[in-house]
Amino acid sequence: MNISLYDVSVWVLPVIIAITFHEAAHGFVAHRLGDNTAWQLGRVSFNPFKHIDPFGTIILPGVLLLAHSPFLFGYAKPVPANFRNLKHPRLDMVWVALAGPATNIILATAAALAFHALPFVPANAAQWTLDNLKNAFLINIVLAIFNMMPIPPLDGGRVAVGLLPRPLAYPLSRLEPYGLLILIGLLILLPILGAQLGLNLDVISAILRTLTGYVIQALLLITGNT
Repeated sequence: MNISLYDVSVWVLPVIIAITFHEAAHGFVAHRLGDNTAWQLGRVSFNPFKHIDPFGTIILPGVLLLAHSPFLFGYAKPVPANFRNLKHPRLDMVWVALAGPATNIILATAAALAFHALPFVPANAAQWTLDNLKNAFLINIVLAIFNMMPIPPLDGGRVAVGLLPRPLAYPLSRLEPYGLLILIGLLILLPILGAQLGLNLDVISAILRTLTGYVIQALLLITGNT
């Protein structure tokens, strides 16, 4: 796979912004709701180096990209939180978890609205600007949808733990240490096994792609891009 400097230049900035704002949003909302853990550790920041995880943000997505994985994913350093410090721990945990994906949807909407400003961009920068906006739009939607999978420690898992009755929430919360392994199994190993057996077991990726498609169409419609 040949990746040019131009390709890097139109992907790196949208990825860094999407991840940085996502993680900073978690820390900011936690701070507003009573937990200062992330604030005191300097994680409520737009400095991307405070959020980038060398393996999860760079190595893992790169390996999956080169391996032609059916679904590309990665992760940043989790924002530290002590939910016991929150004013209403179970409910406030939901708001803290939703802050990241909600911020990504806002960023995707901003990118879609910015499409209307392209006629004012100098001709020699128009294509580069368009590609950055298109990638920002897509990356933020994918990041939001992916993170809402109901598997801890993803945001959707924490939302589920906060909203489900305790008899269901407790066993789900105990999956958190194994979340990454579960994701790798569902998104990579299961499709590979299915291919060997002549079966289509790429169900989770198909669901995520479908949901992403719906959100893309909705945001394009809302922002007047259809």
